[in-house]
Amino acid sequence: MHSSASGWGNGLLGVIIFSGSLPATRVAVGGFSALFLTSARAVIAALIGAAVLAVLRQARPQRGDLASLSIVAIGVVVGFPLLTALALQHITSARSIVFIGLLPLSTAIFGVLRGGERPRPLFWLFAGLGSATVAGFALTGDGAASLEGDLLMVAAIVLCGLGYAEGAALSRRLGGWQVISWALLLALPLMLVLAVLTWPPVWSGISVPAWIGLAYVSVFSMFVGFIFWYRGLAIGGIARVGQLQQLQPFFGLALAGLLLGEPVAASMIAATAIVVACVFFARRFA
Repeated sequence: MHSSASGWGNGLLGVIIFSGSLPATRVAVGGFSALFLTSARAVIAALIGAAVLAVLRQARPQRGDLASLSIVAIGVVVGFPLLTALALQHITSARSIVFIGLLPLSTAIFGVLRGGERPRPLFWLFAGLGSATVAGFALTGDGAASLEGDLLMVAAIVLCGLGYAEGAALSRRLGGWQVISWALLLALPLMLVLAVLTWPPVWSGISVPAWIGLAYVSVFSMFVGFIFWYRGLAIGGIARVGQLQQLQPFFGLALAGLLLGEPVAASMIAATAIVVACVFFARRFA
């Protein structure tokens, strides 16, 4: 019971932190290119991770862990940040947030494939219903639709689910913050080169909100959030705790509306409410 509560508590903290990611990215791409934003946030987070690893004198991961760490890096260090940054050049953060409703299903599928979990059939029924609701919303064309932006978000969700499940399985042995730290360091050489190549030619025109957005996604989205999220998934189960990600649209839509002044359509709220209801029942059968 204690482990279950701890898993849910850590997972919820991770979701709350991640909820600000897409609105912050939306603001940041107003001042930085998608490629520079992706690489810069990874470089900054990697330096933080390296410092923590050094201070706490953590042992290096085993050679056999490199493949899993590479998958984590591809999924959550490179893939999701880059694809969402590109998507947010075509759609609003409010619309992109609704696609987060697909993340629990993506994470659960990879939890089965990579983590060896076996949810009950009713779990898949409700998880699939929630995902179908998200897909139906996207097909309505509501909320500043863009086929390119929507496809980029779907691709981002697939890679993120893979990175979440792989990282959670690895966290059972290495620890949550250690996994994201080593994955960031593994991707650092590539991200550093990319940051230099996409370095903004002029800095004076970059707004303060864009800098704040970069700081948020670098420190909180790329590092702090994963400390809680991977720990929650490792303790409480990938499929089960992963369903908490369905709450992110509520938090994210509120931030997009309150902080960015973006329109939040009634259909977005309705779709999110249905998805969260599906999560409630899916969790019971995970």
